[in-house]
Amino acid sequence: MAKITKEDALRYHFEGRPGKLEVVTTKPHTTQRDLSLAYSPGVAFPCLEINKNFDDIYKYTSKGNLVAVISNGTAVLGLGDIGAGAGKPVMEGKGFLFKIFADIDVFDIEVDTKDIDQFVETVKNIAVTFGGINLEDIKAPECFEIEERLKRELQIPLMHDDQHGTAIISSAGIINSLELSGKKLSEAKLVINGAGASAIACTKLIVSLGAKRENIVMLDSKGALRKDRTDLNKYKIEFATGRDVKTLADALNGADIFLGLSQANVVTKEMVRSMAKNPIVFAMANPDPEISYDEAMSSRDDLIMATGRSDYPNQVNNVLGFPYIFRGALDVRATCINEEMKLAAVYALAGLAKEAVPESVSKAYNVQNLIFGKDYIIPKPLDPRLLTTVAPAVAKAAMDSGVARNPIEDWNQYKLELSQRLGLDNQLFHGIVIKAKQNPKRIVFAEGNNLKILRAANEVLHEGIAVPILLGNVEEIKQLIADNHLDLNGTSVFDPHSMVSNEMRRTFADLIWKKRQRKGVNLEEAYELTFNRNYFGIMMVDTGLADAMISGVTSHYGDVMSPALRLIGPRPNINHISSMYIIMTKRGPLFFADTTVNLDPDVQTLIETTLLTANQVKKFNIEPVIAMVSYSNFGSVPSSEHTRTLDRVRQSVAYLHQNHPELIVDGEIQMNFALNKELRSQKFPFTRLENRDVNTIIFPNLTSGNIAYKMMYEIGGAEVVGPILMGMNKPILVVPTECSVREIVNMTTIAVVDAQ
Repeated sequence: MAKITKEDALRYHFEGRPGKLEVVTTKPHTTQRDLSLAYSPGVAFPCLEINKNFDDIYKYTSKGNLVAVISNGTAVLGLGDIGAGAGKPVMEGKGFLFKIFADIDVFDIEVDTKDIDQFVETVKNIAVTFGGINLEDIKAPECFEIEERLKRELQIPLMHDDQHGTAIISSAGIINSLELSGKKLSEAKLVINGAGASAIACTKLIVSLGAKRENIVMLDSKGALRKDRTDLNKYKIEFATGRDVKTLADALNGADIFLGLSQANVVTKEMVRSMAKNPIVFAMANPDPEISYDEAMSSRDDLIMATGRSDYPNQVNNVLGFPYIFRGALDVRATCINEEMKLAAVYALAGLAKEAVPESVSKAYNVQNLIFGKDYIIPKPLDPRLLTTVAPAVAKAAMDSGVARNPIEDWNQYKLELSQRLGLDNQLFHGIVIKAKQNPKRIVFAEGNNLKILRAANEVLHEGIAVPILLGNVEEIKQLIADNHLDLNGTSVFDPHSMVSNEMRRTFADLIWKKRQRKGVNLEEAYELTFNRNYFGIMMVDTGLADAMISGVTSHYGDVMSPALRLIGPRPNINHISSMYIIMTKRGPLFFADTTVNLDPDVQTLIETTLLTANQVKKFNIEPVIAMVSYSNFGSVPSSEHTRTLDRVRQSVAYLHQNHPELIVDGEIQMNFALNKELRSQKFPFTRLENRDVNTIIFPNLTSGNIAYKMMYEIGGAEVVGPILMGMNKPILVVPTECSVREIVNMTTIAVVDAQ
């Protein structure tokens, strides 16, 4: 797993706005009339409507899309009983996942009591606020009683995810593993190591799927749960065995399935070898499983293995379940989350793993042929089909089992609404990161003595995204690393000014001279240039000592671009390089070009910019839908001596239509029509953009593009990534001087993918 330092984690949580969640208004609020509608006197009218008909609360408030993540902090991750307040970052994190994967709003609520009656009473009293309740990190056995009582007394979807989330995901994997192994669940011998909330819930769900209780052995820290033990509570006694087994080694001998929900390194290779033919091992302890993936797989060839880790195949990740289960339950206003709904989620996940995997998912994980088999038994967390597969299955099960109060009538329309709920921005960068991790590249950071650069290098190194190379004074860099508690052990550091680098400088100088000797540069001048870190880094990339370079934090844009263009230059058959920014918006990512390079582009430059941008967007597994914008709509401003820029856009569009008919591109068009497809369809139904969402904007000149992306950042609140230079023969990326560590990491990730 990627190394996360204390400093990294604390900075992530406190920098900018503290925490991970905020409340955002959903209605206009710019005028006095807006405020009067939102509050007094206008707010009285929906209050009275709800008073007359309580179900109108779903019509006039956010209740229907609001989930409470509630904990008392008694079993927080692997930290144990750390208290309600200390558990708040985890609850915020759970809300974070609800939002980005299923567009569900969350209030996290920490209840500071260990008393079951007080906890239940508190949740009951506030439940009217919410459409659903996700119980989290409550220790066993109290969590069982709390969930049972609240399910009896509340009429909204409620689930303790620590129990049922893991149970649902692992059960889907077990169904598919048994199919691949040619075995039946009703005949399989199961061993469950762990007897806490997750283990008991997993076992109950597997029994619901067809496992026989007499074939199950469950173990806790004292050994097998046996009927002759006198220390078992009512939840454990349900799974006590009469078989003569005491230890984990005893239980695994001849077993078909192992479910680990306990602690690291309790299973040996010998234990795995003792299992039956074609065994199934789900070692789900986090962060380190009961037996490591490599150890288990080396113990025998017929094994199917799953863990809770993301760096190996078959990750049992709760995010595959809870966002979509609650989405489906909320959308039909279910009165509970019942067994039928959980089983529906299991079968939906199992079925999805057998379907043809979209190319975008395979590319995101850098797998050529991701198909159902031993290394792919459950869907990947970045699969966009999860929302439109699991949520409808859960919703339908709620309807079929009679607990849905708002049944869905048009399933096609429902799936369309689900797909439109989320933009692609989160999926986009998740996919880019995963692709980078598959084949990390050597990235030279020209400003290695800058703290932001060092923090970014530390992050990409431990995330497995890139192999950093730092340029700068070696002792100064080492001191900065030590003073800020960074871990960059093994990272190469070069000082262009040191005698150690003299041989490299002379090699680079000779190459620079050969490239520029007819451009007014002599050998002595070329040697002097190699003392400049940007020249030094660029030549490392040019000679293959590095795969890409990042600079710009302390350098002027031109000080990086000028040597890059002179020494690296554009790709063959490319006359002009261009730049693009990724704008992360709630509607998904937008791609803006050109934003930093071509001041007043001619027709050929606009055409090349469009083609380069389209190819770059395709690298992110997104089909570019391109609008070439201006102040005119399809000839609304006639040509004249003052419309030179406008005429260039028109000529570029005409060329692209004729020579690249495969591209979805049109213009000239004003920005509001480009981004509003309903408005565009009404006014210009003939456009090749048709009824599509435009995701790529080509600006007529640098001024407009630069202004637009900076306004999106400062006023629109969008996250921007860039500039991404397009058309260079090798990746040289220039970050803005005001960039954050996160932006440097994002740019480094893109540099790795470009270098790949």
